[in-house]
Amino acid sequence: MTEAGWTEAARALADKVTAEAPEWHDAVSNTPRHLLVPRWWERVPNSPAEEWDLIAPPEGSKEHLEAAFSDKTLVTRVGPTHADHTQPDEKATGSPTSSSTLPGLIVSMLRRLDVEPGHKFLDVGFGSGYAASLVARHAGDEHVTSVDVDSYLVEAGRTRLAEFGRTPRVEAIDATGPLPGSEYDRIMATVSVRPVPATWLRALRPGGKLITTIAHTALLITAEMGKDGIARGSVQPDPATFMETRRGADYPPKLNDVFVSARVREGEDVRTPDGPIPDLWQEWALRWLYELDSPGTETRAIIDGEGRRVVWLLSADGSWARAEESEKSKVHQGGPRRLWDDLERVRRKWEEGNRFSLHSLNVALSPEGSTLTAPGGGWSFSV
Repeated sequence: MTEAGWTEAARALADKVTAEAPEWHDAVSNTPRHLLVPRWWERVPNSPAEEWDLIAPPEGSKEHLEAAFSDKTLVTRVGPTHADHTQPDEKATGSPTSSSTLPGLIVSMLRRLDVEPGHKFLDVGFGSGYAASLVARHAGDEHVTSVDVDSYLVEAGRTRLAEFGRTPRVEAIDATGPLPGSEYDRIMATVSVRPVPATWLRALRPGGKLITTIAHTALLITAEMGKDGIARGSVQPDPATFMETRRGADYPPKLNDVFVSARVREGEDVRTPDGPIPDLWQEWALRWLYELDSPGTETRAIIDGEGRRVVWLLSADGSWARAEESEKSKVHQGGPRRLWDDLERVRRKWEEGNRFSLHSLNVALSPEGSTLTAPGGGWSFSV
């Protein structure tokens, strides 16, 4: 592949994603994303078992460049299986565990951080190395540190970056624990967290800025560290979804055992729901408020053969709820907690607050504890 071939594609991508952040045009147009993502996974449409096909085009081919320089996320790892280690006819099954995030989102996050040349920058979630490469070109390689829990990603990405002259510091560590270095001017996480790690906040200098997302939500938060050791900020208007930090090769299994019971059991508590059964995939603000209030609840839903919604709430402690939409809708609940009662309580409280926008939540982050607080201060969530 000629130099002109990929640089033309990279410039077109830069024109698209840096319209509101022209200071990042040079970095995007000079970063060969195709070298960082030689192959990737694509979800098999309508696959009930979360199957993925391997996409492995010839390096520098039209298909490769169109994908690599599109404003799309490319999934590089599913479960414990990286696309680099897979034969062309193999499939993967499970949830994504690493990816190259869509460039437009990376640029948007960097714009919010107001990164300047010479800033000491921590990139959490090295992945393919694309974000680290952009910042290294913009701020200087010697000022950028990037971390990832996956040693293969670190080794492969470090080698690929060096092929085009990028040499940030890259280390394989659990980013929720001790960090390499301190006194960072900027911290950006392309993984989601809850709680916000105390080590990040201790490593952010006064006046430094942080951007991350809260696990199991798409709430993108920014905050600036104060001299009192508390970083204050807000939830951003545009959502962003990232994989949660992990410590092992894969995420814990989903709650299929609880779901087996929730699908068929009558439950210890059966009643009429308080109001309509929500579509939690459309009413995302309610779903994320519920996650903030009752973290770790797994949500599933289907539309049955008669076009009616069925929603399940599942918890690792064995609690479950099933809401069935019909002319006489019913809610079935079992286990030690009443999950649907909690959901309805959250909905009522949100309605009492005039269904405030989630980007009106105020952020306060400190090593001793972090919170999101609703307008008026009457509702606070520990994160």
